[in-house]
Amino acid sequence: MRLYRRFLRNQVRNYIFGSAVAVLAVGSLIMLSSLEISRAEYIRLLLVLAFSFIIMAGTEIVVFVNQMRPIRAALLEENSTLPILEKAYLHTHQLPRRAVLRIMGPHLLGLSLPAILITYWMIYSGWVTFPYVYLILGMCGAVLIASMHALIEFFLTCTAIVPLIKEFRNRALERHGVDFSLEGHVFVPIRPKFLISCMLIGTFPLFLFIMATHIRLNGSGTAIAVVGLQSYWAWAGMVLLIGTLFSSIAAWLLTGSVQHPINELYQAMNQVKDGHLVQVQDEYSDEFSKLVAGFNMMVRGLQTREMQSRQLLDSYFSTLAVALDARDPYTAGHSLRVAEYSVIIGQLAGMTGQQLDDLRKSALLHDIGKIGVRDSILFKEEALTEEEFTQIKSHTVLGENILRQIEPAEKMAPYLGGVRSHHERYDGRGYPDGLAGSDIPLHGRIIAVADAYDAMTSDRPYRKGMDHEQALTILEQGRGSQWDPEFAGLFLAYYGRKTELPKADCAVKTG
Repeated sequence: MRLYRRFLRNQVRNYIFGSAVAVLAVGSLIMLSSLEISRAEYIRLLLVLAFSFIIMAGTEIVVFVNQMRPIRAALLEENSTLPILEKAYLHTHQLPRRAVLRIMGPHLLGLSLPAILITYWMIYSGWVTFPYVYLILGMCGAVLIASMHALIEFFLTCTAIVPLIKEFRNRALERHGVDFSLEGHVFVPIRPKFLISCMLIGTFPLFLFIMATHIRLNGSGTAIAVVGLQSYWAWAGMVLLIGTLFSSIAAWLLTGSVQHPINELYQAMNQVKDGHLVQVQDEYSDEFSKLVAGFNMMVRGLQTREMQSRQLLDSYFSTLAVALDARDPYTAGHSLRVAEYSVIIGQLAGMTGQQLDDLRKSALLHDIGKIGVRDSILFKEEALTEEEFTQIKSHTVLGENILRQIEPAEKMAPYLGGVRSHHERYDGRGYPDGLAGSDIPLHGRIIAVADAYDAMTSDRPYRKGMDHEQALTILEQGRGSQWDPEFAGLFLAYYGRKTELPKADCAVKTG
């Protein structure tokens, strides 16, 4: 309630200030002081102005109360619902624009129109003595005065609504757990705001001066020929045209100088949001230089944290792989070597950057599911029973399930395919899903080659590891049946083997 009352007081104070500057100071003091009329006519015109002002004020009060209704409902209701708060939040952001409409409408319809009509009747009845052309000048002046008042009200309202916006955001967050944001939506673009403001500031004094000078010259008692008035207005029109042109150019240049850094920063922020930590080139010599420097400082901080996070994650994967391999002294280093071979194949296949990093991490964790296999089965030196072999094969699914428990889930998603599918066969006779050919995930097909080679060349409790050439021969024989012919071929070519068409099936037990 207190915030609402304070806001109302600010709005009333702003309105009085804008009216005093735009209407009384400019309209009455300049325009009326330029007229050579009797005191009685001054009083009559002031009465007309006062009467029209009352009509304008009444109209504005009605419009203002209507504009305040959503804000009042949200602030005065103890337990405002989320839709009410959201409506008030958006409505508050639009108040500066609505203030312009609130000023322009009543000024033109509530003040100017009655004043023009009454003054016309007074001229016709002889109550005031000046030409009808002054009514046209008065209407033009009223439009300018209303525009200037609306301009003042717009910028004062922009400042006044800040506490309301904060209050609605805090209430929504505290009561409903929702943080309001415009998400980049623009109610009043900078370009029209600057253009209109500069145009009014540049042409308003010129136009008032020209009108006041015309009235003063025409009512000074000196006979001025029609030719003289035409010459005056030709000169005045040229001055007004030059002033308007200058204001437009200045507004255009000023808008461009403000919009350019804003657009650059906005584009850079979108790239940062998408994960590209780019910096903005500092080419400004005003306060935007500080803004760009602050943005770049933030990006550098994010880059540092990103690097630390990557290092920490890399260490986590490597440590997990080493801890897994440490269960069995015979397979120590197996996961690290499989990752190394997988990266070699990936590089030969043209993978780079994040693709290669995802492949390496997937290979490091490819056997993580063996954590769930009993030691008595995992380290058994004798032949495995069918049931025991089934438990061994389950490590692929167990590994995938383990990684699915890690949050955020989308960060683990690139590694699931390699962990689950590295024992699939290219001919479809592998496990756990019996996938074939390109249906097998990419990482699964690559890791299968690396895993098989390391399994064949490593010592096991039940056999000694075979030599390098023999393992390559088996890989060559199994191309196209057990292993993907392309990736097996790349690995063989890396070691100098000339690859041929896939040979007959050759099954290999790969742990």
